[in-house]
Amino acid sequence: MNSKKPGTLGELKKTISRLPDVREEMRNNLIRKMAAKDPLFPELIGYDETVLPGLVNAILCGHNMIILGERGQGKSRIIRSMTDFLDDEIPAVAGCPINDNPFNPICTDCRKRLAEEGDDLPIAYVPRDKRLIEKLATSDVSTADLVGEVDPIKIAQGRTLDDASAIHFGLVPRANRSIFAINELPDLAEKIQVAFFNIMEENDLQIKGFPVRLPLDILIIATANPEDYTNRGRIITPLKDRFDVQVRTHYPLEKKHEIAIMEQEVRRVSVDNVESFVPEFIKGILAEITFQARSSPDINQSSGVSCRVSIRSYEAIMGSALKRCLELGETKAVPRITDIESIFPAVTGKLEPEYEAAETKEGKIVEGLARRAVKVVFDEYFKTEDLSAIIESFQNGMSAEISRIQLSETYMDGLNLIPGMKEAVQTLVDTNSPQEVSSAVEFVLEGLHLSNKLNREVQGKGMIYK
Repeated sequence: MNSKKPGTLGELKKTISRLPDVREEMRNNLIRKMAAKDPLFPELIGYDETVLPGLVNAILCGHNMIILGERGQGKSRIIRSMTDFLDDEIPAVAGCPINDNPFNPICTDCRKRLAEEGDDLPIAYVPRDKRLIEKLATSDVSTADLVGEVDPIKIAQGRTLDDASAIHFGLVPRANRSIFAINELPDLAEKIQVAFFNIMEENDLQIKGFPVRLPLDILIIATANPEDYTNRGRIITPLKDRFDVQVRTHYPLEKKHEIAIMEQEVRRVSVDNVESFVPEFIKGILAEITFQARSSPDINQSSGVSCRVSIRSYEAIMGSALKRCLELGETKAVPRITDIESIFPAVTGKLEPEYEAAETKEGKIVEGLARRAVKVVFDEYFKTEDLSAIIESFQNGMSAEISRIQLSETYMDGLNLIPGMKEAVQTLVDTNSPQEVSSAVEFVLEGLHLSNKLNREVQGKGMIYK
C-alpha cells in the first residue's frame, strides 16, 4: 500500500475534492473526540462545569472568542489547548507565506501560480504546532506587525502600492487557516484595534491607505483582564461587538483542584540518591495559603492571586527540604512546617497589598496567611479533644524542640515519649519513615499551638513547644 502523501494539487485531487476551513476542521475534530469519549481539555482542571461548556459551544459554533480572566487562570493554557482540535497537518501551496488553500488560493502570487501550473502546483504540509500564532498586545505593536507593510523590494521590481502582491504580510495574514491569539487585548492601541474588526467582519486590510481584499480563514481568540476589558476607553466598542462569545475563567473553586494544578505544573528537581515526598497535609497548607490570600482584605483582589502562588510555593518548600537533605546527608526530602518560611519570597512578589506597605509589612501579611492556612488544615484532620493525651502531657511538663535543620531521626523519639503522638502521626504518614514523621510531628505541634493548646518559644534557629 502506497502511503506517500500527495505532492501536487493533481495528486491531492485524487484523494479529496475540497479542504475544510479552520472552523469546520475544529468542529469536526471536536465531534470526533466527543463521539470517542476522549477528554476534550485534559490539562484544564476545575473548569468542567463552568468554563468548558462555553468553550465547547464556541468551537461548535465557529465563534471568535474573548477569554476574560485574572492572571494565573489558565487563559494561555486554554489557547494552546485549542490546537488539539486541529488536524495533524494540512496541505498548503508550497512556499506561500500565508499557507494558502491549494483548491482556492487567495493571495495574488498563488492565484497566478495556480493559473500557470494547474494540477502541477506543488503542495507542502503545515503541522499542527505551526498553526497557532500568538502575540502579546503592547503599546508599541504596529499595524505593520499585525497586518503587514508594503515591501519596498517588490515596489522596486515594478509592482504598485495597491497590488496585494506587493505586501509583506504581518502576523495576522500569516495565521491564515490557523488560530490567531492576541493576549491582553485592551493594551492594543485603538488605531490597531480598528484593523482587527475589518479582518473579523469585512475581510479587508488597509495598508498605506490602500484597501486590500483578503478573505482570511482565521479563528481569532483574545484574552483580557475583566477590569481592563470593561473599563471604558480601553477597547473600542465595535471590536467588542465583533467577538462572537465571551468566556469567563476563574480561580479553582475547590482546594483539591488547586492541589491538582500544583502537581501538574510544578517543576520537579531530581537529585541522585534523594527521594522526594510531599505529605497531603503540606499540599493542603500550600493550597490554603493561596485560598486565604484570595479572600484577605490585605490583598488587592482586583489584581488577582495567581495559581502560580501555589505552584512556586510547592517548588520553594521542596527546595528547602532538599537543601536539608544535602546538609544532613539524608536520602529522603520531605517538607516540614519549619520549611514554610522558605516560600515567603516566592509568595510576596506575587501578591499586591491593598495599601502601600513596607517590605517588612508584606512579610507579616504572608506570615499571617500561612498561620491561618496551617490552622484550617489542622482542623480538617483533627479535633483537639482527640489529642487530649498530647495536650495533657505538655500540661504536665513535657516539652519538644524542633528546627528546620534537625535530624529526622530525632523526631522518632517523640512517637514514644509523647503520649498520643504516635496515634496522631500514623493517621498522616508512614511512621516507619523518619522524614515523614518529622513533618507530621511538626504539623501536630504547630496545629495545637495555633489552637491555643500549647505555648511556643522561638529559640535560636529552632522552636520549643511547652
